[in-house]
This record gives sequence, structure tokens and C-alpha cells, in this order.
Amino acid sequence: MSTVLLTADGSHTLYVPEIDESYHSTNGAMQESMHIFINAALRQHPQPHLSVFEVGFGTGLNAYLTLLEAEKTGCSISYTAIEKFPVAMDVAASLNYEQQVLRYNYQEGNGIFKQLHDAAWDVKITITPHFALQKIQADLLTFQMGENVFDIIYFDAFSPAKQPEMWSETIFNRIFASCKPNAILTTYCAKGAVRRALLQAGFQVERLQGPAGKREILRAVKPATN
Repeated sequence: MSTVLLTADGSHTLYVPEIDESYHSTNGAMQESMHIFINAALRQHPQPHLSVFEVGFGTGLNAYLTLLEAEKTGCSISYTAIEKFPVAMDVAASLNYEQQVLRYNYQEGNGIFKQLHDAAWDVKITITPHFALQKIQADLLTFQMGENVFDIIYFDAFSPAKQPEMWSETIFNRIFASCKPNAILTTYCAKGAVRRALLQAGFQVERLQGPAGKREILRAVKPATN
């Protein structure tokens, strides 16, 4: 069973003893998500309408921060997240993200974080006028993503050491096909094997400075068609 941990920036994460891994960096869950997914991906694709795909809904933190960014900017976001093992509702209710977002110049969520977890699975739900969510309870290894669908990919699976099958060339080939031209993928993992798999799939890949406690992250872009 997952255990709630307090990370260095005051925000919570979950620790999974069965695999000896936490959902976020213990150096700061919220600062990690802001750095990798909001700053390095979402804010780099300033379009009025965006389709986002998250690998690993997990605690819902990435979805929550994306929703708050949509409310702040007026961007319309269709958000799809795949999760094989959803976090229990009582565990999600104990996370402190709504109290932590004020320091990122967002308004407090007023219960919106709970709505993300309460939302039914496998159907598209309008959470706010700017944010629609579809949570899919499925295995990415067998899920059919479609082609030319997504503008942004948050690749936030557990580490290659714990879930090597999630970081294969086969997976990245399918993700590449699902991306629109100029789509952006970001991930916390900067291992050489992951970078090479992204390159092999067809992405242009760059290393970026990581958040606190991490030297580098990866950002991959699908080239525009000619």
C-alpha cells in the first residue's frame, strides 16, 4: 500500500514499498512537476487549444497543475491520462496539493483536485470551461493511442529500473505516431538508452537542466512535416 511522504518543497508524494520507489522526487514533488511538465512542455506550446496525453495519472498532480495553468491562461485543454493502477480515493484525499499551489501564482483549487479523482474512468468529463479530462484505466503496452492526436506528452512512468517495458522503442514508436507535428514530449529520465529510443522513434531530443536534485531531463519534439 502506498504511503504519503512530505517532500523537500512541502508538497506530498506517494511511496510504493513493493517497488521501493516514489511517484515524485523527494526533493520536491510540485517543483519537479512544474519544471518538467508545465515549464518545459506546456508553456513551450502556446496554442489556444491543446491535447495532452499523460503516461501515468498517478497522484493527479500533473493533471491538476495543467488545469490550473489552463484556467490562468485561458487555453483550452483536452487531457487524457492512462493509469493501470489508480491511486485509492482515500489516499488521494490526503494529498496537500491544493494548499501548495498558491506559491506558483495559482488560485487555490476549491475542491477541483478532488474532482479529478472523482471523475469517472474511461469517459471524457468536463471539469472546467477550459479543461476536459479522460482517465483511462488500461495498460499502455496494449492501449491503442491513435495517430496524429496529441500536442503534448507527459511521460511520467516509474523508472526504467522498475518498469523497463514502459521505456522501450516499441512504446516510443507508438507515441511518436500518436503525436501531431511539433508535439512536445518531456520526461524526468535522461538515461542514454531512453534518449536513443526517442531518437530512433523519430523525435528530435535535447537534454535540459533538471529540477532540484536532478542534473538533466529530456525534451523531445516531433519534427514538423514538410
